[in-house]
Amino acid sequence: MNYNTVIIADGTFPAHKIPLEYLRNAEHVICCDGSAENLINFGLEPEAIVGDMDSLSDDLAERFADRLFADDEQETNDLTKAVMWCRGMGYKDIAIVGATGKREDHTIGNISLLVEYCRDANVIMVTDTGIFKPFLESSEIASFPGQLVSIFSIDPETEITSEGLKYPLVNARLKNWWVATLNEAVENTFTLSFKEGRVIVYLKFRDR
Repeated sequence: MNYNTVIIADGTFPAHKIPLEYLRNAEHVICCDGSAENLINFGLEPEAIVGDMDSLSDDLAERFADRLFADDEQETNDLTKAVMWCRGMGYKDIAIVGATGKREDHTIGNISLLVEYCRDANVIMVTDTGIFKPFLESSEIASFPGQLVSIFSIDPETEITSEGLKYPLVNARLKNWWVATLNEAVENTFTLSFKEGRVIVYLKFRDR
């Protein structure tokens, strides 16, 4: 799928070639307010800067005054505000970068939000080590033999069965986040079957 929109969150700016490739190839680049300076230092300019603007310098606020979309509502974080802005613009194929690093609590929160965003958008999170993909239903997932895979269930009562993984899941209830980590694909695809629930899959990049 072509993720033509990239949102840059205010975590650690990406360094790996894959998230940077998403960024360079994007038609629309949207910044959470604190990430704008990193994007500009990288040599690109944002289409929009979204958030409560508490992390945006006065100089950048003045320079990009025509593309600031301030939202000081405190019930959601800046990443969610950026996703909502994109949906309002009709941008639904979204890759999120820069959403990990700096603070672990922000990292966990941002990853968990993928299952909320995917109700209305095709969204993934691309880090410097791999990709997080959310699923709300049984799915076949593209992979490669030997790819390291971890599976997380937001709903611990969801029963998950897998095919194509080295360590199969059979009606498994993932009661804690570690339970289905450190698995491995054995084919070019694997499947996850579950009746209902919210599941996040981590797919590690090939080793360099």
